[in-house]
Amino acid sequence: MSNKINIYLASPRGFCAGVKRAIEIVELALKKYGPPIYVRHEIVHNKRVVHQLSKKGAIFVEELEEIPLGSRVIFSAHGVAKEIKKIAKTYKHLTLDATCPLVSKVHKQTERYYNKDYKIILIGHKDHPEVVGIQGQVPQELILVQNEKDAMALQFDEKKKVAYVTQTTLSINDTQNIIKILKNKFPNIEGPELDDICYATQNRQEAAYDLAQKCDLVLVIGSENSSNTKRLSEIVEKNHVRVYRISSAEEIKKEWLNEVKNVGITAGASSPEILITETIDFFKNSYKLVNIKTLDGVEEKTIFKPLLNFS
Repeated sequence: MSNKINIYLASPRGFCAGVKRAIEIVELALKKYGPPIYVRHEIVHNKRVVHQLSKKGAIFVEELEEIPLGSRVIFSAHGVAKEIKKIAKTYKHLTLDATCPLVSKVHKQTERYYNKDYKIILIGHKDHPEVVGIQGQVPQELILVQNEKDAMALQFDEKKKVAYVTQTTLSINDTQNIIKILKNKFPNIEGPELDDICYATQNRQEAAYDLAQKCDLVLVIGSENSSNTKRLSEIVEKNHVRVYRISSAEEIKKEWLNEVKNVGITAGASSPEILITETIDFFKNSYKLVNIKTLDGVEEKTIFKPLLNFS
């Protein structure tokens, strides 16, 4: 390792409006009602966030059965199946839905296509909480397409009306290719173009691409189970730049930095800025001279107002 390193920070990076809203909902609920406030699944996919909220009195569970009857329960930003909300009522829970508004939009689209008797294709990743939530909006079994191969293999009666919806945190390029295949196979298919790849996902993916043009190595900060973080890593890899996904600065290995002059840093939409700060501190403690530059990027002004109406 040399004594000098250049750090390029992606812009935008880290928390998106949907994540900020979900975290704020939990914090406001704790402040207004006091602990415990139960949260089904991680409110967002980040261990640091979950740990901080746990210290304030939030209790995270996987299933409603783990929660005492009549408790206050918040559903995570990823969204839940309608059946989960029904079950919560049988347990007399007071519930509050922190689903990202952009995910809720996909829920409504899915329901609209179902009511018009469409066969619905869902472009997304199997077992991801957001996908499970979308699948649970209608009685129809959605046809899950995870990649181009799945899309190519689809076969339908030509008379059947077909539509598609998408998980919000996918790779734009991969989704674009899948949609193109679907449109070639089913010329009358209906769907939202790329509108349902959320604005924050698009902006962070473009910023990751910019990092890959300038850096020898890129660090993507985010949890292992974060879908949008994985997509950022894939974008860097496709540009033939070394990339490591880390959940915190402690995971950085100094041997990664041999012969490296320019390091890019970005973070998934569920990662707090403190993780970026700690990563920069690692470099400040490892090098005599650290040049830090924030790249130009889209300024995000979207705000989703938190609601606090348990029902």
